[in-house]
This record gives sequence, structure tokens and C-alpha cells, in this order.
Amino acid sequence: MKMKLLKPSWVSHNGKPIFSVDIHPDGTKFATGGQGEDSGKVMIWNMAPVLREEDEKNENIPKMLCQMDNHLACVNCVRWSNNGLYLASGGDDKLVMVWKRAAFIGPSTVFGSSSKLANVEQWRCVNILRNHTGDVMDVAWSPHDVWLASCSVDNTIVIWNARKFPEMVTCLRGHTGLVKGLTWDPVGKYIASQADDHSLRVWRTMDWQMEANITKPFSEVH
Repeated sequence: MKMKLLKPSWVSHNGKPIFSVDIHPDGTKFATGGQGEDSGKVMIWNMAPVLREEDEKNENIPKMLCQMDNHLACVNCVRWSNNGLYLASGGDDKLVMVWKRAAFIGPSTVFGSSSKLANVEQWRCVNILRNHTGDVMDVAWSPHDVWLASCSVDNTIVIWNARKFPEMVTCLRGHTGLVKGLTWDPVGKYIASQADDHSLRVWRTMDWQMEANITKPFSEVH
């Protein structure tokens, strides 16, 4: 199988670092998260100009769909919900933001930029989730979007009720180092977390207790 690598030069945060990318479940768009001018930046891009050269050259086909500068500091992760209705982002401002597409009122230019950077789609922050006391490193939606998990430099994993934002279900404690990443099993019975304490922990969603603490493979990791 041959793999094709595409690196569109126009996907940029004005030269600032991009730390996360996620493709929408329907494949028509993708989101990036990273550094903004003096804040964090989340951007949503059209996939068509990436996939087809003729679409890339067609000036009538927009490349950027929306730019959001609500995060107060760098954005570390962006993740689409499984149903594609929401986008979650987490940043160095200790916040998780949940975005939803709003009814289109008309093109709105991005504040402080030339009119060429008009938002084609309107994505609004519908919830701000506040509980972490440190930078948010990763977010992950459970299967069927029942829960949203976030992990942080504060060594914790917070489980949010994705059907009743901003309700918090629980806070998973036990890691002794910053938690870097999260993943759910395909059924939603377990969530796994990896941390700077050289461990990977598996938690049960039935009672939110720890099922396993795996350290041996990571003991030599620096």
C-alpha cells in the first residue's frame, strides 16, 4: 500500500506552532489547535483543497472555514465528537472549550485581519469547562459521546457529562506526574491514561476505579 503525504502550505497559524490536528468524522473538514498571536488559536479548514488540486487552485472554494481565538493561552489539543456536532479544545489556560456550529448569519471577518480571512462557518463556544488547575494536555470523547475526558499537568483526569455540560462526573486521581494522553476503548467500558510518572493506567467507567496500572514497559523511559 502506497501512502501519500500531503502538506498544504496554506494550513498555518500565521507561522506560530500547531500542536494538534483532528479530521472531522465526515472527512469534509479538519481542525487545528496551537499558538495564536497573544492567545490560543483553533482553526477549522476545508478538506477539499487538500484532496484535490483543482479545488486548491479555485479561489471560490474556501480553505479556512473558521478561526476562533477564545482560548487565553496556547491550545494543546482539538478533538471532534464522534457524531461530528461538537469540537472540544484544551489549552494552557486550564480550560476545555466545547464548540458547536451556529446558524450562518453572513460572513464575519476575523477581528483585526484583512477581509480575505472571513469566517465561512460560524463555530461558537457553547461551554467552558473549568476544573483543572494546570495546562490541559489532551481531551477525548467516549464512544457515543456520553462523556468527555480531559487530562492535565495537574496530574488528574476529569470526566465530564457530555450530555449535560458543564456537569462533572468524576475526577480520576492517582497519577504522580502530568497526564499526557487519553484513549477510550471502543465500547466505552474503559479509559486509559498515560503520564509522566512512567505509567499507563486503565480505569473502569462502571465505578471509575482503577483496573490496571502498567509500569514495567515504561520503566526505562526518560
